[in-house]
Amino acid sequence: MRVWKILLGVAAVMFVLFGGPGRAQPETFPNHPITLVVPFAPGGSTSIVGRVIADKMSQSLGESIVVDNRPGAGGTVGTRMVAKSDPDGYTILLGFTGTLAIGPSLYKNVGYNPRKDFAPIGMIGNAPSALVVHPSFPAKSVAELIAYAKANPGKVNFGSAGVGSVNHITGEYFARSAGITLVHIPYKGTGPALTDLLGGHIPMALAPIPAVHANITAGLLRALAVTGKARSSLLPEVPTISETGLTGFEASLYYGLVAPAGTPRPVIDILNKELRAALASDEVKRQLGLDGTEITPGSPEDYADFIDKDEKKWSELVKASGVEQE
Repeated sequence: MRVWKILLGVAAVMFVLFGGPGRAQPETFPNHPITLVVPFAPGGSTSIVGRVIADKMSQSLGESIVVDNRPGAGGTVGTRMVAKSDPDGYTILLGFTGTLAIGPSLYKNVGYNPRKDFAPIGMIGNAPSALVVHPSFPAKSVAELIAYAKANPGKVNFGSAGVGSVNHITGEYFARSAGITLVHIPYKGTGPALTDLLGGHIPMALAPIPAVHANITAGLLRALAVTGKARSSLLPEVPTISETGLTGFEASLYYGLVAPAGTPRPVIDILNKELRAALASDEVKRQLGLDGTEITPGSPEDYADFIDKDEKKWSELVKASGVEQE
């Protein structure tokens, strides 16, 4: 009888530590495919970065990481889904400035808390965006764009990946800084927005450099500026917005991996280790470097601290832009 009590006691301890039989056991994790939710439509920078990381981590983990695109509401639909998923390490999220820093301030009932509902795994990197226009648009510089918008108030449209996306808020931030009025046209992802831009249906967009670089090089789009603190290595001839006269303007986006809160720390550590190994590989460095992403690996604690600071920064921009949603 005493032996049974001991066994039951051990079982109880294991249940507390790992949450019962449905939770991931670190010594066997992973033992089936992992789903990486990318909360935007295929074709955008988040999908590019997500697939590069998923492919490399799959090799080292010995289990496939399946990318699942779940667009909607500026990325908050897919993000909310992961927040409510089982905390077992088998459903993770490509964290993004738009969803972890902007969404909680933009929407009153976003459905998740970026600090409480996720367990950060680690940062991947950051990249500025490009302000691009269709070749038929008359402005060939930021100064000319501002002058044209002032002469044609409310007649210049710009596309983004959706209401609440980084480049939606960046566009509003740019318009406010320049003292002009731009009309926002939301799309369900960067890909659809660029399709309309390339077709001449909208004149302008703010988009991640990885998603527009090829079209800029081919002359199908004209880049007027980039949104980072420094020029992009992919577009060294294109000035920053700050260089064009809007001194101090800076808006870069950041990527990372997070899991639902409550995911066992040993599982987080396994994923962080493999993420950092992937980021250190020559293959991933080359792929992300060609896409203009600066790799910035770190610990789960580093990413948690960054999420906190980034959310504070962008919440101020959201409020200043006056684009809060119900």
